[in-house]
Amino acid sequence: MDLVLKEHIENALNSDVINATPVSGGDISQAYKIVTKTDRFFCKYHPGTTGFLMLKSEKEGLEAISATATIKVPRVCHLGSLKKGGVLLIEYIEAKSPSDKDMACLGRGLAALHKVSSHSFGWNSDNYIGSLDQKNAPKTTWPIFYVENRLLPQLVLAVERGRLSKDEVPERSVLLKSITKHCKVDKPSLIHGDLWGGNYLIDKQGVPVLIDPGISYADPGMDLAMSKLFGGFSSSFYDAYAESFPSPMPVKAVIELYQLYYLLVHLNLFGESYAPAVRSILKQYF
Repeated sequence: MDLVLKEHIENALNSDVINATPVSGGDISQAYKIVTKTDRFFCKYHPGTTGFLMLKSEKEGLEAISATATIKVPRVCHLGSLKKGGVLLIEYIEAKSPSDKDMACLGRGLAALHKVSSHSFGWNSDNYIGSLDQKNAPKTTWPIFYVENRLLPQLVLAVERGRLSKDEVPERSVLLKSITKHCKVDKPSLIHGDLWGGNYLIDKQGVPVLIDPGISYADPGMDLAMSKLFGGFSSSFYDAYAESFPSPMPVKAVIELYQLYYLLVHLNLFGESYAPAVRSILKQYF
């Protein structure tokens, strides 16, 4: 660990760092398990000019979910700005392998989160998904929000980065027509926003914990679509969710249309291997 980062953490905690061990923290950030005389913390460090803003967004997302009292998230301990980036310290969660009972608890917790609603789709500020900007300007209808704040920004970025050609990108009206046809949403739900298998933990007591959110008020099917994209969620999770949430589970077309957003994000972050899946969905629905 960089000496400047270590000193910043010690000043923030008013305690000496006894040990700092690099741990898996996703594909974007540097992450450490921090041990002091009295406690343990999970530390994220994002370098670069947007590092602090990304971690500020994560802090706000964690605190917003915590405020709903629906599902556990790590306690935020410190957010700080360094000359070359930002640092976030959160509660360290000792995790275990999930049982079917644990996954059912996660499903019920997510359903409880999704029951938290708002008068419009969006959030009170833009945030991030990975290191990419995520627009959250409020909209009164879901199709407009999803097309203008989710699909179009990622499609434009994919063209700018040379990962899609201009003629592969549907017009706004075409996007809107298909989303309106397939995606019927009664009211906004507070969603995690990036719910893949690496963004939940089960603590040693069997309590589900959500991490790394990219929250907004959206269609709750977004979280379910992302959960199905890379696996890591058992049938007990989906069964418990379905029993707890009043709306029907999204059908195949809705799942694929929402996975398009996450596939575009991965295309823009990680490259060409995601292009065939993106093109397949674009051709099928637009």
